Amino acid sequence: MNIGVIGSGYWGPNLIRNIAELPTANLVAVADARPDRLKHIKTLYPFVQITENYQDMFSMGIEAVIIATPPHTHFAIASDCLNHGINVLVEKPLTLNSADAEALIKLADERNLTLMVGNTFEYNAAVEMLKNIIDSGELGEIFYIDAVRTNLGLFSTKLNVMWDLAPHDVSILLYLLGKDPHNVAAQGRSSIYKGIEDLVYMHMNFDNDVVAHVHVSWLDPNKVRRITVVGSKKMAVYDDIEPLEKIKIYDKGVDAPPYADTFAQFQFSYRYGNVVIPYIKFTEPLRVECQHFIDSIMSKTQPRSSGVTGLRIVKILEAADWSLKNHGSQKVIEPLELEKLIKSPAALSVNGNGKH
Repeated sequence: MNIGVIGSGYWGPNLIRNIAELPTANLVAVADARPDRLKHIKTLYPFVQITENYQDMFSMGIEAVIIATPPHTHFAIASDCLNHGINVLVEKPLTLNSADAEALIKLADERNLTLMVGNTFEYNAAVEMLKNIIDSGELGEIFYIDAVRTNLGLFSTKLNVMWDLAPHDVSILLYLLGKDPHNVAAQGRSSIYKGIEDLVYMHMNFDNDVVAHVHVSWLDPNKVRRITVVGSKKMAVYDDIEPLEKIKIYDKGVDAPPYADTFAQFQFSYRYGNVVIPYIKFTEPLRVECQHFIDSIMSKTQPRSSGVTGLRIVKILEAADWSLKNHGSQKVIEPLELEKLIKSPAALSVNGNGKH
C-alpha cells in the first residue's frame, strides 16, 4: 500500500521507520515544512520523495497518509486528505474539539475511507494482557483505576499537559473498561507558562461505581508511566517503564467478615498473597498499529482506535478542559449520537479486539 507521512518531528521518525520496514507498506513520500528535517529523512531513506507541501502527495498515487503534525493542524490536514480520497491515520489527539472530530468522522464515512487515531497503547501487548485479565474476572469487581504519567518536560506553549499526555491514559481506560465515563472533573496548575497547565488531575466516574483518576505532569522529577487496577479479589499494576516486568498481579485485598455479633468480632482480614509476573511477548506497539491501519483499509473494517474512539477521547478532554476553567466543577459526558455521524452505526464492525 502506498503511504505518505506528514510530519517528521518528535514522533514522525518512528512512524516513518515502521512504514519503511513493513512488507505490506510502500513508503512513497514524507512531508515537513522544515527543509533540515527533510534532508535528514532523505539521508536515511534515499528512495523516499520529500516535500515541504503535503498537498504535493495528492499527485503521487498515495492511498493512505499518517499525520504526525502538531494537534492544532490535525483537522485541516486530515479533512484535506479525506477530501482527496486518501485514508487517514492521525496521531493523538484526533482534534482539539468534538465538532471537528465529528466532521472528520462524517467525511470519512461519506467517502468510505478509513479514519484511525494513533492510540498506540491500545496495540501494546501489556495493555492487551491487562484487559484480558480484567475481562476474565481474575481481579474481581473493579473498584478503581489510577493512572500516572509524569516527567520533566517536554513543555508546550500550544496546549496544556492534559491534551498532550492524557489522551494515552484516557484511551487505555476506555479500552480496559469498554465504556465511557458518566462525568469528569479536573483541576490543575500553570507553574511555568501562564494559562497553560503543566499539572492536571482528572477524576472520572463509570458504571458500577468504578472511579478512575489520571495524573499528568510536565513538572515532575520522576518519569512515571503506571496504571494501577484495584479489584475485589486482586490488584494489578502495569508499569510501562519496566523493561521486562511490565505487569504484576498482586493477590492482595481486604476481606470483611460475613457477620459479627459484637464490635470486637468485627475485624477485617488483610490478604497478602503471591505476586505473579506474567510473561509478555514483546512486539513494538507502533509496528502493530501501522499494520492494523493497513489491514483495516484492506478489509474495509473499522480499526480498533477508529475516528469514533478518537471522538470519545476528545469529548472527555473537552469536558475536562471546561472543568479546569470552572474551578474543578463536574461536567457530564453526553452520549455519542452515532446515527448523526455515520450511515449505519449498528453495522460497524471492528478489526481487532476493540469494541464500540
